[in-house]
Amino acid sequence: MSFKILRFLIRTIINLIARVELHDMENIPAEGNFIMASNHLGRLDSAMLLYITDREDIIMPVAEKYKNHIIFGAIGRAVNAVWLNRFDADFHALRLMLNRMKEGGILVIAPEGTRSKTGGLQPGKPGVTYLAAKSGYPVLPVSLTGTEDRLVIESLKRFRRIHIVGRPGKLMHIEMPQGKNRDEALQEQTDEIMCQIAALLPESYRGVYADHPRLKELVKDA
Repeated sequence: MSFKILRFLIRTIINLIARVELHDMENIPAEGNFIMASNHLGRLDSAMLLYITDREDIIMPVAEKYKNHIIFGAIGRAVNAVWLNRFDADFHALRLMLNRMKEGGILVIAPEGTRSKTGGLQPGKPGVTYLAAKSGYPVLPVSLTGTEDRLVIESLKRFRRIHIVGRPGKLMHIEMPQGKNRDEALQEQTDEIMCQIAALLPESYRGVYADHPRLKELVKDA
């Protein structure tokens, strides 16, 4: 399946089953390289990130367990996905992503790594910070609500359209301080990315970052 056909099908299906509300779409660059980093609520998230951008130069890591899935496997093959082992430090996948990023494009990634069972943000993993620092790509935080698997299934069973809201923030550049412990610096920058995502979300979705001092700064300055 070609990428254009895939995107047409995704947009058609999502428009049938959902009322999509998008904000601040001018924040998504029409060209140039960047990492689109979003919270991860459900299986629909990856499709939504393809829905909201017209770009075709997508780099997308997809969990290896979906490789042979009838729907998500097809999406992965259409976007030439990097198949990822989510439960181990998959350095092979990281190298593949960096090689693809050298060619240019958008890396679409969920820093949490797995879907949130509560809807609230989970701790971000440092892989996104590592990729940003190594590649020089800026990060675009994106928030999604309404894509929780439970809500999607309940709405479809009742023949009701779900309400999905997407909001990109502003591009942020990752700076790794010199002289600091590498792990500490990675964690600080990962927390910054996650707090930027949290600031775009309603309070009930902020999860483990709800009381983070940096998030309180961002919300106060908004």
